[in-house]
Amino acid sequence: MLSSEDLRFFLVVVASQSLAEAARTLDVTPPAVTQRLAALERRLGVRLVERGRRRIALTDEGDLLAARGRRICDELGELAEAVGSRRGVVAGHLRILAPLGFGHRYVAPAVARVRRDHPGVTATLTLSDRPARLAEDSWDVMVHIGELRDSALVMQRIAFNRRILCAAPAYLERHGAPARPADLHRHACIALRENDEDVTLWRFTDEGGKVDSVRIDPVLASTEGGVVCEWALAGMGIVVRSEWDVAAHLREGRLIALLPRWRLPDADVVALLPSREARSARASQFLECLRGEVCARPWTIA
Repeated sequence: MLSSEDLRFFLVVVASQSLAEAARTLDVTPPAVTQRLAALERRLGVRLVERGRRRIALTDEGDLLAARGRRICDELGELAEAVGSRRGVVAGHLRILAPLGFGHRYVAPAVARVRRDHPGVTATLTLSDRPARLAEDSWDVMVHIGELRDSALVMQRIAFNRRILCAAPAYLERHGAPARPADLHRHACIALRENDEDVTLWRFTDEGGKVDSVRIDPVLASTEGGVVCEWALAGMGIVVRSEWDVAAHLREGRLIALLPRWRLPDADVVALLPSREARSARASQFLECLRGEVCARPWTIA
């Protein structure tokens, strides 16, 4: 016998790159995930996940359970919401996908808040350094920051967000500050690899609209924004970071904004929703809570 919790557990495993990542998402130990998966397989009498692979690979039976289970969970959420709406209750399960750093700082508190305000809502929050790579049918709301490719998804803006070129005072004391984008060729630059963007091509626009692109050769690179920010704070080089991540450091002088006459492309925070979720009450309540978290801790520095 399968329960809805079994299906949701398995869908978290399917959406993860490894059982260890699934354990982090579920906030349990990796052995607990392995044991629960094995117990599920024993009950069903089939193997769902191929063993001995670095990444999670599903068997044919695992693919079938994931596809059918996803539809069942969607229908259960829609049913709970339809019944709850008769008495003004927001209910159902919401699967949220978000970037690591922003998700931890802003999205997780918003999920907790919507759960407190609406006990009929349950949620799964998946944090990933490559959220756009996950299949659209594995989430209901994706919080996205940065370049947005053409999409048929419904988009709602959560907050404006600039990208800022900056470095620590210690680095600038040793190497000086660039006067124009081309000067970056002689500086140590740090890259954040995210969203499958071309992160080594930094595009600047001056006050007159002139565009100047610079191809950097990073001395350090990481997929985790917190690591990149720590390197910059330690004086290891120049970095491009979102305003939400560095605003406090800039206000307090731990980082200095560079090339003030030049602007990098904005990276607004948006929510992407499939059409089936665009009007759901649980998604609307979550987005309202997320906007509340952002407004409560504004990051605008200018």
